[in-house]
Amino acid sequence: MSNAQPAPQKSRALSPDSFPTGEGKGEGVFPWRSVLALGFAVSAQFLLEPPKRDYLVAIPLYILAAGFALWASFVHEWQLPALLSHEKNSDLFAARVFPILLSIPFFLAAFWQFGGDKFTLVNLTLWLIALGLLIYALWLKPTPKPKQIRDEQERIRSMISLMILVAAFGFVVFFRLNQIDSVPGQPFSDHAEKILDVYDVSRGQTKIFFERNTGREAFQMYWTWLIIQIFHTGFSFLSLKIGTALLGILTLPFVYLLGREYATPRVGLFAMILFGIGYWPNVIARMGLRFPLYPLFLAPTLLFLTRGLRTRSRNDFLLCGLFLGLGLHGYSPFRIVPFLVVIAFALYIMHSQSIGARRQAIWWLGLVAIVSLFVFLPLLRYALDHYDRFSFRALSRLGSVETGSPISLWPVFLSNLRNGLLMFNWDNGSIWVNSLPGRPALDVVTGALFVLGIVLVAVRYIRGRDWRDLFLLVSIPFLIMPSVLSLAFPAENPALNRAGGAAVTVALVSAAALDGLISAFTRPERSGSAVEGAETKQILVGYGFAGILLAASAFQNYDLVFRQFNENYLRGVWNTSEMGSIIAEFRTKYGETDTVWIVPYWQWVDTRLPGMWIGIPDRDFALWPDHFADTKKISGPKLFIFSTQDTETENALKDLYPNGELSRYTLLTPGKDFMVLFVEK
Repeated sequence: MSNAQPAPQKSRALSPDSFPTGEGKGEGVFPWRSVLALGFAVSAQFLLEPPKRDYLVAIPLYILAAGFALWASFVHEWQLPALLSHEKNSDLFAARVFPILLSIPFFLAAFWQFGGDKFTLVNLTLWLIALGLLIYALWLKPTPKPKQIRDEQERIRSMISLMILVAAFGFVVFFRLNQIDSVPGQPFSDHAEKILDVYDVSRGQTKIFFERNTGREAFQMYWTWLIIQIFHTGFSFLSLKIGTALLGILTLPFVYLLGREYATPRVGLFAMILFGIGYWPNVIARMGLRFPLYPLFLAPTLLFLTRGLRTRSRNDFLLCGLFLGLGLHGYSPFRIVPFLVVIAFALYIMHSQSIGARRQAIWWLGLVAIVSLFVFLPLLRYALDHYDRFSFRALSRLGSVETGSPISLWPVFLSNLRNGLLMFNWDNGSIWVNSLPGRPALDVVTGALFVLGIVLVAVRYIRGRDWRDLFLLVSIPFLIMPSVLSLAFPAENPALNRAGGAAVTVALVSAAALDGLISAFTRPERSGSAVEGAETKQILVGYGFAGILLAASAFQNYDLVFRQFNENYLRGVWNTSEMGSIIAEFRTKYGETDTVWIVPYWQWVDTRLPGMWIGIPDRDFALWPDHFADTKKISGPKLFIFSTQDTETENALKDLYPNGELSRYTLLTPGKDFMVLFVEK
């Protein structure tokens, strides 16, 4: 069938490579209302910083900040950049029928072959052919865009903008990779489970769903195996961290493009910087667990969704479905995103921007659903075969018969929702392994911009009634739902990892507010060199102001990640690397590790982790006390490692080996020492 499309109407004129300064509509004076609004907001957020937090003063200051922001917006001083205008294209429902029909038997055959919970050459081939046929059948040939003729000044501006973008990207990449070998410094039990899963992959266990440790989606296991092959880092904590840090970096271009799609390249630039340097997304990206997969696939899903609804471009919906389906293979909190996509279409249909395309919107939603279903196919088969295992983690957080009836869970939900919404500016929870307990998820500058951004986005929605503003506001509480819905374990909420997708939209709101602040310093064009010179100085002041804010944000976030978080994390985790070093020394001297054991103790070290530090991913060094006597039958040198609090083990081993050399291994981190008993013969 025909692929013809009507020529698109032009959106707001905007060079894709430029960072426009905005359209100021001020009164020709210094934007004092905007500066006061920001000053009050920053002061309020500063007062919410631990350890001495004064919300009784911070709340009135935030009210003042909101008031001045509203005043500044009312007089057209501080305004968010205009949203890109909607295009009036039309989708003629054209498709290549034969490839669609052909994709169905391949889909069904792949579904059948995925029944063994394994990726094989056969089912992968069938799956990819089915998906390829579907995309080919629905993909429309893009309409050629007319060449843009730029004069010399435009080319120079574009080159400068590109240089700024590259420099900013390099700066945030530094944040993501800096000290990746040492921050965080030690693994914990979840990392042991992941390394064992990756080790299973290396031994040919190409699973669709890894059932160890209550079940995990497969993406990270294969990604880490690829990282090991490229960087030769072995089955190690470092391999996990490099893998997830790179996933965090891959998110950055999509955050930039999402900001550019919503408004301007400058908003995209600011969103990328704030997301890239932020303590919250940085910590969850360097933990070596699946956490960054939530924002990674959310950002492109939102990008192609919003761009598709703005331009009415079918190809964007196909890409949206592709990333939506991939995200479901990543991290279980992403399962909330399909519902968010439905909400986006509902809001679009309810607003005037959809006039003339409401029927088509249903068709586009169907395309997103079908493509994502094709991508989700392997996990779909597993979920149908093993629903209890696939849904165990999510359902265990939602609650059970023991936790109470649905009615009794409502107060827990409302309490969780309140705490979840307060995580940005007040308290991000008590989970020390991926956050700094008792502090806001955002730094002082980003937190202040976020609050003001929410106010200004709400004002822009009231004025313009654009569905994208309402969707942006709705998306924030919706994306933290995987954390809020921990009804059976409310102490686990807020959780930065399960709410990680919200970091994308929070960065977007904060970036829009910062862009609007710069625009407040921009004056309308007037004649006269003196006036133009004054305007130039004021614009430079605006950019200087933004530069100071970003520098302050970077400084605080650097301290939060590389000093405060790392020190707190090391106080909570056990020093398995030192145990690994002792085992490695024993192996170097005696040629084996079969006579090295670690005695388990309550809430102590995971006895699998020390071996992983020295390239032994499949050995559990645990030796339980009822097997102590069995070691007497083994000849040769022996080494026992146990907790300083385990006096029963110490007494039992001293009785069994009275000639053994007992020593205390002292570490710099208080409370992390451990005991070592060496038996020469």
